[in-house]
Amino acid sequence: MADAATIRSKAPDGTGFIRAGSGAPVLLIHGVGMDAAIWQPQIAAMQDRFDVIAIDMLGHGSSPLPPENARLSDFADQAIRLLDHLGLARVAVIGHSMGALIAQEIALRAPSRISALICLNAVFRRPPELAQAVRERAAALGGPGDPSAIAATIARWFGDPIPPALSDAAATARAALEGVDRQGYARTYRLFASADTAHADRLPDLTVPALFMTGSEDRNSTAAMSAAMARLAPAGRCVVLNDEKHMMTIASPQKVNQHIIGFLDQVAAVGGPAVEDGTAFDAMEFRRALGSFLTGVTIVTTIDETGDPRGFTANSFTSVSLEPPLVLVCLAKKALGHRAFSTSRGFAINVLSEAQKSASGIFASKAADKFASVAWQPGQTGNPLIEGSVAVFDCGMEQLVDAGDHSILIGRVHNFSHNGAQPLGYCRGAYVTPGLSQEALAAAAPPGTEVGAILENEGRVLFFETAEGSYQLPAGRGLGAANDARSLRGKLAAKAIDAELGFLYAVWDDATDASRTHVYYRGTVDAPVSGDGQIRFVEIERISELKIADPAVSSMLARYARERAEDTFGVYVGNEVEGEVRPLAKPAPSAPIHSGPIHSAQR
Repeated sequence: MADAATIRSKAPDGTGFIRAGSGAPVLLIHGVGMDAAIWQPQIAAMQDRFDVIAIDMLGHGSSPLPPENARLSDFADQAIRLLDHLGLARVAVIGHSMGALIAQEIALRAPSRISALICLNAVFRRPPELAQAVRERAAALGGPGDPSAIAATIARWFGDPIPPALSDAAATARAALEGVDRQGYARTYRLFASADTAHADRLPDLTVPALFMTGSEDRNSTAAMSAAMARLAPAGRCVVLNDEKHMMTIASPQKVNQHIIGFLDQVAAVGGPAVEDGTAFDAMEFRRALGSFLTGVTIVTTIDETGDPRGFTANSFTSVSLEPPLVLVCLAKKALGHRAFSTSRGFAINVLSEAQKSASGIFASKAADKFASVAWQPGQTGNPLIEGSVAVFDCGMEQLVDAGDHSILIGRVHNFSHNGAQPLGYCRGAYVTPGLSQEALAAAAPPGTEVGAILENEGRVLFFETAEGSYQLPAGRGLGAANDARSLRGKLAAKAIDAELGFLYAVWDDATDASRTHVYYRGTVDAPVSGDGQIRFVEIERISELKIADPAVSSMLARYARERAEDTFGVYVGNEVEGEVRPLAKPAPSAPIHSGPIHSAQR
């Protein structure tokens, strides 16, 4: 087939369009300043399976000018006339930026003509400062093309300087902006500047399956905007693509096309609202991520119907299922944010670290702007993810359960991450931290106590190899400080090892010297560490092959490898010859008991 970008036609009303391929019909509507050819990456990817029609909106490409005081209905009517001309009774419609607003207008005005709606980098209820900036740009339009204005637009869309990998995409967008009819551009942009609230009250009437997708780095069509629109649309869904900006359709077409085609396939398969994609998880990794929450503290977050972030502190979090991946959290019905969460299409669980105690207190209060106290980014579904958390679970709302004076929010996990930081705990009305055991050891341990660590990095354990070819774990006289060369921390600092100690793992008395005690912690370490020739990282499965001089350490490492595989750890207490492994927690009773939230107050 010839290059789809060269196959151009005109409708009787003068509307320019590109048509390529065969199959289920899909209408593509570009953004301000572009034309139908900007969809070339999507046309090329879709034309083998879809009948793809890309329209030149009014005032762009070869289409006639819009009215001087144009409305969204003018652009929607143009698209519907084109469908009538082509004899297409029903299509899926995909719009980018301004095109997304037109696509929504079509779906709301003529729902019987639309089978699915995909809104890419759409705007919705701009915050005041952003709205003012757009209005100022609109007011300055109308004259000849301004090279500095075009350069500023390209910088917003692709970055400044433009990354080499995006130079071709930026050149394509620049050429379109330089070639657009200035009068058509000005009239359309003035409408675009004021149309972000056009559907605020009408999205709940949207009957078709709808995907709202944007990039995490798009500062003008934000993740919060897409999340708010998806929440209002009865069959809406939000997807946020990491590290993408406004022109992701040409900057990362493969990534965008995968989501577009996947969504259309889901709609076609079920004949109605698209089902959530069943992301395959590594069950053990998912279990380990959930294990980051002990008797922990979380901040639960979402985006409300106005696009604002909302959050509250809770410890009523637990895992529900590995397959499908489900978690739950409880929220008091009297909480200020109960309506925002109970009507949400999703939420995120942020498991807090020891360093986030103050954030826990703020989100448990009635502070006016809680999110000003934390750094956060939108997750894959648009929910706020708080930086520095031990683990995050980005969820869609699976089920809302009425339970006495609380609501149970059951979420299906779409994405998760976790790290080796120490979790913040909550018990008997007070915060607890695993670091306290290290502080107690530093303060009270006898001078001769050997303190060591099993430091892990991505399934490998850090050892020091001796001149004789044997392997030792990092260990020293006492926990100490970085300036104490004989202590554990001193030995790690001397080799520029950035380690984080975690939970106590083993304590035993020396068999030959009852006054000497050995204490070992579990922990994590960043890699690479340094150029020290003694440092070795050994896969956990290969530890049994190593030459380890101390039989007590060898026995401990054999237990560690076994417990690591089972993801069930205990603490060994005894001596070099005999002792017992005590579990970190008692077996759960037959009927699990879930604690209530620490506080229900929230923004």
